[in-house]
Amino acid sequence: MRWSFGPNEVQESIRMVESEHFDIRTLTMGISLLDVPSKSASAVADHVYEKVVRLGSRLPATAREVSSTFGVPIVNTRISVTPISLIAEGMSEQAYVQVAQAMDRAAKEIGVDYIAGFSALVHKGMTPGDTRLIYSLPEALAGTRRTCASLNVASTRTGINMEAVRLTGQMVKRIAEATADTAGSGCARFVAFANAVEDNPFIAGAMHGVGEPECVINVGISGPGVVLHAIQKAWEVEKDFDFTGLAETIKRMSFKITRAGELLGREVVKRLGPPVRFGVVDLSLAPTPARGDSVAEILEAMGIERAGAPGTTAALALLTDAVKKGGLMASSSVGGMSGAFIPVSEDAGMVRAVREGAMCIEKLEAMTTVCSVGLDMVAIPGDTSESTIAAIIADEMAIGVMNNKTTGARLIPVPGHGAGESVDLGGLLGELIVMDVRQLDVSRFIGLGGRIPAPLQSLRN
Repeated sequence: MRWSFGPNEVQESIRMVESEHFDIRTLTMGISLLDVPSKSASAVADHVYEKVVRLGSRLPATAREVSSTFGVPIVNTRISVTPISLIAEGMSEQAYVQVAQAMDRAAKEIGVDYIAGFSALVHKGMTPGDTRLIYSLPEALAGTRRTCASLNVASTRTGINMEAVRLTGQMVKRIAEATADTAGSGCARFVAFANAVEDNPFIAGAMHGVGEPECVINVGISGPGVVLHAIQKAWEVEKDFDFTGLAETIKRMSFKITRAGELLGREVVKRLGPPVRFGVVDLSLAPTPARGDSVAEILEAMGIERAGAPGTTAALALLTDAVKKGGLMASSSVGGMSGAFIPVSEDAGMVRAVREGAMCIEKLEAMTTVCSVGLDMVAIPGDTSESTIAAIIADEMAIGVMNNKTTGARLIPVPGHGAGESVDLGGLLGELIVMDVRQLDVSRFIGLGGRIPAPLQSLRN
């Protein structure tokens, strides 16, 4: 099939870029590392570095060329690789750190923003190698700047691995302490998942699944500003504007931004050539710290005074559903997590809602039942206990498991900071405002061990 922009689509895209913050959030190249030649630490690290550089070296320049050709900004280029635990089983804990550093060197060499896949799939149990990777996380993330890590600790088919959740709580605390000089920012490059997907282009949880081809391009679209502008305009011109009209407005805009994302992604694949193939478009609305490019502001444009007020979850449900329906009409290659992201520090409207006291962590948790991708970029007090961190993660995993959806927890205990204090991480990571957490003892519950069994809906065969 020949993919190209028509004249009207070019003009529409330029208008969205100029006035509505439209951009492609990321082009993420997924690379398989299953052909690692041996289990020698140096051989694995060398293989990771060589293959990432060989296949990914032209990605940033090609993205810039395509962006210039079509006039649509491509904000980030990224790499994802096969979960490292799958290729490094049998290696020492220090060897895992060596691989994380090799990933980081490769990302720096080719000029991509992040590289992800320092990951393990431990939703039912942990091998010795999985455990070593988990314990290596603080040193691996403290010693790198672009390497991102993730753990899949739960799934609807298997339940919640509470041993892994308990360890994750410990590691989040240790990562924060190991990167205390940058306000615990290492935690911004780590996420715990339930039902992790194989083709997610978004950081920090991107990975190249074992069912994927040798090398693919996955596109993560943005566009909250486009949807916001469309809703604001509809209020002005529609005489009988109701919830059905609201949903239709969002669907139409989702169609446009998804189509633009796929066409740009396919053009990048065409210019890179084999073995690179087109993967998926992730329909998720991904905000930035810029005003007017906020998911929270979309919810407020629907008629809610401030994100976090009663009605917020219902509004977010409508938004997420309409985005998916519109995007599916635009592309047959939809994947990733596909929903509406609500990363607290990366969304100007969410930051404002937290600062004003409209948004609390419990309301955020309720909102994650209807959208992607969970408690994302949530700053918590630095003295929060390991068991409390693990319990927050467990709550979020339960939402994913019971609703058969992907959820995640990217928590940042900010060393030396308490509720209400703030730290600016800069760039797309934005401003962290430390949210209050109930400091009640849950250590006995977290210490039970074992696995929370899979729910009834797991029996689908």
